[in-house]
Amino acid sequence: MVEQENIKIIEIGAVPSAQDFTMQIEPKNVPAVFRECIYDWKAFSTWNPSTGGLDHLQELAGSSTVEVMLSKSAPVFYGDIRNHERDFSLQGKEGHAPCSSTEKVLPTSVETEQDDLLVGDASRQIYLAQVPIMNIEKEERVQLRSLIEEIQTPLFLETKTLTSINLWMNGAQTRSSTHYDPHHNLLCVVSGSKQVDLWPPSSSPFLYPMPLYGEASNHSGVPIDEHDPSLHPRAEHRRKYSQRVTLNAGDALFIPEGWFHQVDSESLTIAVNFWWQSEIMSGMLEHMDSYYLRRILKRLTDKEMNQMLRKTSPCTSNKSSYEQPDDHIKVSGGNNSSDGNLLHDLEPSALISLHELVSLVHDRVNAADLNTPVNSASDVVTSEPKEIVISELYNLEEDPVADILWALEPLNLQKMFLAMVHHFPRTLEALVLHLVSPVGAEVLTRKFDEMDQLNTEDDRNEFYRAFYGVFDDQFAVMDALLNGKELFSCKAFKNVMDKFLGVKVE
Repeated sequence: MVEQENIKIIEIGAVPSAQDFTMQIEPKNVPAVFRECIYDWKAFSTWNPSTGGLDHLQELAGSSTVEVMLSKSAPVFYGDIRNHERDFSLQGKEGHAPCSSTEKVLPTSVETEQDDLLVGDASRQIYLAQVPIMNIEKEERVQLRSLIEEIQTPLFLETKTLTSINLWMNGAQTRSSTHYDPHHNLLCVVSGSKQVDLWPPSSSPFLYPMPLYGEASNHSGVPIDEHDPSLHPRAEHRRKYSQRVTLNAGDALFIPEGWFHQVDSESLTIAVNFWWQSEIMSGMLEHMDSYYLRRILKRLTDKEMNQMLRKTSPCTSNKSSYEQPDDHIKVSGGNNSSDGNLLHDLEPSALISLHELVSLVHDRVNAADLNTPVNSASDVVTSEPKEIVISELYNLEEDPVADILWALEPLNLQKMFLAMVHHFPRTLEALVLHLVSPVGAEVLTRKFDEMDQLNTEDDRNEFYRAFYGVFDDQFAVMDALLNGKELFSCKAFKNVMDKFLGVKVE
């Protein structure tokens, strides 16, 4: 995931125009910080707790009923409602006289407990989280409509169709669990401060997203403070890809859809956020969903396959060393000795690889089925076959055969195979039929593709005629390689489902 290292949070010096935000900031899908962005809000002064702002809020709210989070895991508020939190209705005091303490934000029914609740009693802390000020989809659930007159939608959002505006307020220090939102988000701090850790969507594998079909599908399954390496082994790398932002009163943070974030709020912090749908999502036509799903899964699967191969192909880094005309191989069919001893034509790296492959074949396959090795391979010592399930090897570090093939440049590998065709045909047959695992099939077919790009059409045809001529049933060999390649792709697909969707496929 090297590309993540270049995704840096943007600091905006001046508040942009609506056009600049829409054309230059929003499309990048990278968080942006706007300092001192909401100083002109009426709420910035009237909601300030140090100047009686809580009394003012109480008066504005009147008898409104609001839902709050009640956490038994305070100060952390998790997204899994079933296990960690529940909603708790609060009824404002109609006609209550203003006062200077925080207690009047709470209802009579919990008045005797309010001090403990607000200062962070570990067993009963509450959090006014995502209390609607405006919501176009659920107008009937808007609880604090009266507050909208004292906030102002930032000018750079004036062309957006906002889906909701929400109030966030905590009396004691709170921590949200790590999660993402399905909308673009502008988080504005009215009072207090918040510390926000952010991860790009591509960091999902390190955050173990909850299963897509669950009620908390947009939350990470990794506990905030500590994690069990046996349950979440990839989580130890998550901090490598996180970025931290501190928001003070007056600041705002643009959090693009899909970005995981975890928020720490200091005692008595008040914030307002705006949600709106991205142009990408609003422009997606429903009848295209299945196609987009397949395309995205295919792209993620291809990336996972490259990750499983651990590194880019060696041939891409130094093509000039084997693209010269002298490196092209003219192939003659059959095993005519007049073609010369092809073993002598191998470069040292290819000759060493040939020795290793012949040794592996003798170790794992019945030696009676192989030709007696000649010259360079005559000193191979056989040993008892190792108990390795070839069909279950998917990573290079697990499969010495695939690792050897992967390390060879394509034309050197081609020369080595031609040498085996002429001198060790039965060893080559046993190698391909019995020792090529799923990752080996992927490596071998990629190498063939690279050879094809470097050879002329005549050279390609001659090579494949010689290579497949070793086998009694050429089509069966092709099927075996393609089946192995599909097994490798299937494993990558399963990894994608686990890493990005939280779904384990059996």
